[in-house]
Amino acid sequence: MEVHLHENSISDDMQNQTKGKILIVDDDTDIQDMLSYNLRKEGYQVRTAGDGKKAVAVAADFSPDLIILDVMMPEMDGIETCRELRMNSDLDHTLIAFLTARGEDYSQIAGFEAGADDYISKPVKPRVLVSRVQALMRRKGGQEEAPASNQHGDVVIDHEKYRVTRSGEEIPMPKKEFELLSLLMSKPGRVFTREIILSQIWGNDVVVGDRTIDVHIRKLREKVGDQFIKTVKGVGYKIDA
Repeated sequence: MEVHLHENSISDDMQNQTKGKILIVDDDTDIQDMLSYNLRKEGYQVRTAGDGKKAVAVAADFSPDLIILDVMMPEMDGIETCRELRMNSDLDHTLIAFLTARGEDYSQIAGFEAGADDYISKPVKPRVLVSRVQALMRRKGGQEEAPASNQHGDVVIDHEKYRVTRSGEEIPMPKKEFELLSLLMSKPGRVFTREIILSQIWGNDVVVGDRTIDVHIRKLREKVGDQFIKTVKGVGYKIDA
């Protein structure tokens, strides 16, 4: 790879017109330079880190909207780094996308279980990468708007009135079921792992088993439709985008 461009090769004006903040984590400086150059051209503010430990520190200071994270890195690999990042509550709204040459199913499952939002396989053309980033950032923008109500298909959640309707008819729903449905509908297309669901809905201080999640998912499906909530085998649950 022949691209060797650094932060000062992009004008200050472009940096000031940022569309969002992106942290690139990769131990290959050529990859860092290539990704940084193409994303800065699109108006994003970019920082880089060469390993997982540095990424955790930079993310805490930079508060990126998106982290593009390599899997194979020295000292702390991408999976462990992702778990560490997900422990920082200040980064709850930060999206994480793995960019890696490892495309095996078990590798992708490990990434989603660690809390990743997307998985991009290398090699990837710059235009394709930019397109994926733009799609993720649109999801990020929608996520932070925090609407009073959220609709997907014929199901509507009214967060202010704390009620759910389907085709205009109200569905009685206990607190945990409401919170679980709200979580899944907050990011259509994202796979929520059992670990994330347990943490977000029941909290780390409450001990519940996998059976608890299964029961709540079954009850939700009875109320909003069997096909509304999808099971991603070995990973978790999602609502199709």
